[in-house]
Amino acid sequence: VTALLADLAEMFGCVLDIPDSITAISFVALGTSMPDLFASLSAAKEDPTADASIINVTGSNSVNVFLGLGLPWTIACVYWRVVGPTEEWADRYPAEAELLDGAASF
Repeated sequence: VTALLADLAEMFGCVLDIPDSITAISFVALGTSMPDLFASLSAAKEDPTADASIINVTGSNSVNVFLGLGLPWTIACVYWRVVGPTEEWADRYPAEAELLDGAASF
């Protein structure tokens, strides 16, 4: 199913002349939002005040932000603390490498 959806997304972007990166981001966002939509829809239909659907939306967004951003940043911080900057990184980001060298001299 995943391969089929990936092929359909690629063909959709090709037909509309949309770059692959934009198509990928759009379909990933759609794929992560659709389950939340259906969960909120069913919660709103079953609850007379629709409180559960509001909680579902805010909770889902909170988890997406905190795990979607926080977890990769934490992993990256641990990785760079253990590995440290490489020569390739310093060549690719010379301004940041200079700032890092300046901070280390204090």
